[in-house]
Amino acid sequence: MSEIFSMPSVPYNRLTHQTCASNDVIVDIKRLDLLHPHINGNKGYKLKYNVLKALEEGHKTIITFGGAWSNHIYATAAAGREFGIKTIGIIRGEEPENYSATLQFAREQGMQLVFVSRFDYEDKNTEEFKAWLHDQYGAFHLVPEGGSNYYGINGCMEILSASDKLNYDIIACACGTGATLAGLVLSANTQQKIIGFSALKGGEFLHAEVLKHIEYTLMNKELADEFASQFNIETRYHFGGYGKWNDELLEFIQSLRQSHALPLDQVYTAKALYGLLDRIEKKEIATASRVLFLHTGGLQGTASLTTVS
Repeated sequence: MSEIFSMPSVPYNRLTHQTCASNDVIVDIKRLDLLHPHINGNKGYKLKYNVLKALEEGHKTIITFGGAWSNHIYATAAAGREFGIKTIGIIRGEEPENYSATLQFAREQGMQLVFVSRFDYEDKNTEEFKAWLHDQYGAFHLVPEGGSNYYGINGCMEILSASDKLNYDIIACACGTGATLAGLVLSANTQQKIIGFSALKGGEFLHAEVLKHIEYTLMNKELADEFASQFNIETRYHFGGYGKWNDELLEFIQSLRQSHALPLDQVYTAKALYGLLDRIEKKEIATASRVLFLHTGGLQGTASLTTVS
């Protein structure tokens, strides 16, 4: 059944940048944002086995969670439409008078939007909340916020190709929940280093979260702990915290669009790529390193630039 959710090959961009050249560091960008018009980036990989599991078990509904600009809500709604399965999005916060572009799209794809207070949303992972969902909607396949479960991690283990594992010393990407990073760490070769650029302020806790994801996947804490030195979380480039940005970041986004026709979003990918290039300029990345930067999508969120400052 997996062939119905096949992942096409994607192009790579060579990022020529004067600071990279001065340090003889090669930066290639794997354009996961080009996987699919709507089900792309790391979200496509996180959803792959969740959707297949739902279909295999005969579930007619997927329920998941997110905010008004959630990339995961956007992609899940599109996947539901494409694979013929009903989707319900539990949305953080009271129903707004005017929907975000993300929520408008999700509704157009057929997703049922259910708004809950931020207070109640905090209980979304409790058994009581799940029981309420079953009372309301019957049987369903539950996908956690961001798609960060066993099936999502297994999907992310397929992001790196055999050549990626052979040709690069460092893999870098944005980091939100840590599930994508866990999949990368589990699938990378033992000589590769993985850098996750936190989109969150105070993201130091993400190192432990990644290890928890790995432990959950392997069902072995001692084995999971052996991966602790293979990755690190970079926390200096959050630009004020999750969902925040400034003029410097927006100028960076504009410059890369003009110089390399490379679109970036202000919540995840721009912060991560800015951080990577800054570390190269500061010579914190070893000379002659071969770096693969993963473009994890999320470009639908750039619509918020017209409504959020």
